[in-house]
Amino acid sequence: MSQNDDNNAYWAANMRLIKISLVIWALVSFGFGIVLRPMLSGISVGGTDLGFWFAQQGSILCFLALIFFYAWRMNALDREHGVDEE
Repeated sequence: MSQNDDNNAYWAANMRLIKISLVIWALVSFGFGIVLRPMLSGISVGGTDLGFWFAQQGSILCFLALIFFYAWRMNALDREHGVDEE
């Protein structure tokens, strides 16, 4: 495999990982907003609507988890393609 083919494979895997992460985040956020929010709306704790709070926090937590997942997978991808750490 030439260096150019390896580089193309590396970036294709990187872009695939980004697309998968964004789709997962969108689906989870949509699920929290559509499913959980109506179930819990109207329940107020300390002046905060629980439905809105869980939808917002669930989306943020999912996004953070996907950032860590992306970093973990990119580290493995870097090792597979021989990218050296600086």
